[in-house]
Amino acid sequence: MNVINLQQKFSLFSDQWSPKIIGELNGQEVKLAKVQGEFVWHDHANEDEMFFIVKGTLKIEFRDKTVVLNPGEMIIVPRGVEHRPIAEEEVLLMLFEPAAIKHTGDVKHELTVEKYDKI
Repeated sequence: MNVINLQQKFSLFSDQWSPKIIGELNGQEVKLAKVQGEFVWHDHANEDEMFFIVKGTLKIEFRDKTVVLNPGEMIIVPRGVEHRPIAEEEVLLMLFEPAAIKHTGDVKHELTVEKYDKI
């Protein structure tokens, strides 16, 4: 068991839309990401996804609405729900996802990450 300092972990990387694994529990991975700009529309057919905002403001577009998340807020996107995260300025976020989740679901895009780095 080790204490994980989020600010220290965020200082280890600068790339956008490329989550880094900082821990694992019960088949889930805990990831940190820095994001800015628009991501790709996608869904995860078999997995729920949780976004927790550490710093900044993240918009998540759904086909029927847009949700705005601020620091200290989170949302769980149910499996099969198409969504697109958007960050006008850099956002630091934490994700909780099943280890088998595909970054952009079944969508192949230049932002798709095939293998997550552990930090």
